Amino acid sequence: MLSSEHIPTRSAFLQLREEHGVVLEAYDFLDEKRLLLAAEILRQLKRYEKLLAEYKKIQLEAKQTLASTVKRHGLHGTQVYPAHYLEDCEFNTKKSRFMNVQLIESGLGLPEDMSPGVICNPSPEADHCRQSFLELLVTAGKLSGISGNIYRLSAEYKRTERRARALENVVIPEIEQDLRKMSAHIEELDQEDVIRVFMKQAP
Repeated sequence: MLSSEHIPTRSAFLQLREEHGVVLEAYDFLDEKRLLLAAEILRQLKRYEKLLAEYKKIQLEAKQTLASTVKRHGLHGTQVYPAHYLEDCEFNTKKSRFMNVQLIESGLGLPEDMSPGVICNPSPEADHCRQSFLELLVTAGKLSGISGNIYRLSAEYKRTERRARALENVVIPEIEQDLRKMSAHIEELDQEDVIRVFMKQAP
């Protein structure tokens, strides 16, 4: 049965066929958008995995240097050992857009002078430990931006996927079914007109 808004006339058939073309273009756009989003997600994941491997490597090194520092200075000595001054650090972000999705490249901006000043009992173990944890913090700042990108890209991909599937599995088949029914009905009307004309001309 035809949809109530699609009365089987030639003008309605042409209008519906035009609508069908527009919907197919929309589907092609969404399908292409899915591919582009998927490619960008994979690119961001590759960057994330590379940075995460670097983060884990630095994390392991930081644990080892912390153990060496505790062994050298003791737990209390390690706790009171001066750290880098991070008060003037800035969390910098560079924003861009991809397929209407905001992408962020983040990083920790370190001040030129982070020296804690005079250290009463300096040691290479403690300095190495302090530097390792600083590198860990900087890498974490980069990871945070990429993880946010992946989340937003994935959310947009899911929305695009739902819309594309709705067109592919519901809207397009319904329009095509209406077109077939309208075409058949118009053909029947044409045949009736031909028969009517023939019968009028018959002796």
